[in-house]
Amino acid sequence: MAASHTVPTRLSNLQSELLKLYAYNVSDAQLKDIRKMLADYFAGKIDAEMDQLWEANNWDDTTIESWKSEHMRSKSSQ
Repeated sequence: MAASHTVPTRLSNLQSELLKLYAYNVSDAQLKDIRKMLADYFAGKIDAEMDQLWEANNWDDTTIESWKSEHMRSKSSQ
């Protein structure tokens, strides 16, 4: 029997909006610019969320230094 995959029945709002762009043929340079714009947008969102985490948790350079010496791995059960 073939593996069953769940296929979403609806597109996300982002997918729907991007589909509208498919009607336009763009140059490779324009495509590169669009990819960069999308990457920059999402990177900015991540930066903003990290800034909020730092503020909310009062993290600073000392926090980062303490993380360097933490042992986070757990023993694997064998």
